[in-house]
Amino acid sequence: MFETTCRDGIAQVRHEGASWLSTAWDGGYCESDAVYNVSVPTGFARTDLDTYREGRLADAGFPVGPTLLTGVEMCHARVAENGPVTVLATAGLSNPAVLPVDGDDTSAGGIDERGSDDTEPWRPGTVNLVVGVDRALSDGALATLLGTVVEAKAATLLAVADVPGTTSDAVLVGADPSAAPVEFAGSATEVGAAARACVRDAVLASLDARYDDGPPAPADAEYGVVTDRQSDVRAP
Repeated sequence: MFETTCRDGIAQVRHEGASWLSTAWDGGYCESDAVYNVSVPTGFARTDLDTYREGRLADAGFPVGPTLLTGVEMCHARVAENGPVTVLATAGLSNPAVLPVDGDDTSAGGIDERGSDDTEPWRPGTVNLVVGVDRALSDGALATLLGTVVEAKAATLLAVADVPGTTSDAVLVGADPSAAPVEFAGSATEVGAAARACVRDAVLASLDARYDDGPPAPADAEYGVVTDRQSDVRAP
């Protein structure tokens, strides 16, 4: 099983010899006994993220490993388990990423589109997920699991907050190479179905822990983006 520990504003998910796929700043495939979700202070503006991670983990007595950063305090972290899957989630919605469909701009409010301008200051509000699976997955299956998890996160947030995510969401998905192998991790598989349920329930629980009156409306957000541009569409 993937074990979870939380202290000093850091949530650790641990499984000896696990393989991981990360979407963080230093993301990609790797092997690590432990990964982390680290809460950062309001106004966080550090750019030396490797150094910051090393210091925070060392201060808490943790070895260095793949890390996600979030403005959400770890008291709002929640864990869901189902079958072979464990999911740890922290959910904040202060910087929503709104995507109107078919001209529907009811969720946009006063947020202006800022596209992909990386010069904008980072704002807390991330939805972070750490997903561990007690099965052996190939690189391709891990990538499929990542897609399954992100889809479940977006569906959950759309249902309760009218937004598919924030501008800084991140995910770590991991598997146990020593466990029974599975080839696929889509929504119709045992692993995918369990992951979808765990993501939904962990995200909802984290939102409930943080927002007493329910998730904020995207129109009320001070930060975020609305993608209201149109692309040129043609047959291939």
